[in-house]
Amino acid sequence: MGKFRVKRAIAASTAMLAAVLGLGGFSTDAQQAVTGPPPGSAAWVADTALGVHPPDPTTATPAEVASFFAELTPAQQDALAVRHPLVVGNLDGAPIRLRYRANTLALTAELGRELARTTDPALTPQDHEQARTRAERYRALLGGDRRILVFDPRGRGEVAEVFGDLATAPRTAVVVPGSDNDLQNFDRSPGSYGTPAGMARSLYQATDRQTAVIAWTGYTTPVGIGLGAATEDLARAGAARLTRLLDGLAVSTRPQAPATVFCHSYGSVVCGLARPGPDQASGVVVLGSPGMGVGSAAALDPRVPLWATARNDSDWIGRVPYVSVLGLGHGADPTAPGFGARPLPATGSEGHAGYFAPGTASLTAFAAIALGLGLDR
Repeated sequence: MGKFRVKRAIAASTAMLAAVLGLGGFSTDAQQAVTGPPPGSAAWVADTALGVHPPDPTTATPAEVASFFAELTPAQQDALAVRHPLVVGNLDGAPIRLRYRANTLALTAELGRELARTTDPALTPQDHEQARTRAERYRALLGGDRRILVFDPRGRGEVAEVFGDLATAPRTAVVVPGSDNDLQNFDRSPGSYGTPAGMARSLYQATDRQTAVIAWTGYTTPVGIGLGAATEDLARAGAARLTRLLDGLAVSTRPQAPATVFCHSYGSVVCGLARPGPDQASGVVVLGSPGMGVGSAAALDPRVPLWATARNDSDWIGRVPYVSVLGLGHGADPTAPGFGARPLPATGSEGHAGYFAPGTASLTAFAAIALGLGLDR
């Protein structure tokens, strides 16, 4: 790279960081992505009590996982869920109802551990308070008839909740969120349409409950607006997890078509790097996107329709430069005419997280796509 190009790249990077700084503060809180198999995987692989070798979560595909469980009786499946709840609950390809059961068991066990920590004399008052917070979180996830498809307490925690019935719904959708979402806050502010759970619930209701929707906070998201959000490291790790989720849904559910994936903010980078194929996704919709980690739609699978939602005037994401230089930025603007995505309206939406609000043109369009009605260019 010549001197001029280096200077231009540095200038562009500096401009992007300056723009980020102008959006309310620059975060240097680096996040370590949670990767690898679920907790307890070593004990799971070593468990041959049923006379069979369980599939290794590190190497087995979701299809291989599905085949393993298909050979077991319901009682045998349940026995494995009881002995290895954190593995079964996070194992893409395992029967959906078994994952719900396993995650209920895992949440109950984690709740008991945290309650014990709240009064442990060996811990500090701060430790006690943190344990109380986690215990209340787990208790809330156990309440009512919640369908928890993913539960991993490591790090900031990962979780996915299902709205609707994946076993009977003719179509499915997945909401992939952006920064600042984790186990503690993915469903914060009841009634909000800007959280992962709020987005999923709103879309589910907008389809007249005909499409089962997954609020998937199944990867380590960036915290704040800073280097984590400006680089792709967390998105790459998230893309691998999203791919396994979609592969798992393809073999463990029987909808009329693969899932439609809705990617908000940094989540659109995750979706772009995942590059789902037609066996994994019926379509991809991005909204509030800082870019998809690609230069144009041509870099994605052309057999999977891509829609880009227009930015409303109060969405701050429009002030982030659409560049990719020196490892910073996420590439071209998906809403630009030359990118190659199908446009969607956003009339009535407000702010960065307002695209799923009832009455907006964006939610109406999202519901049509989730129902498989499609939209013309």
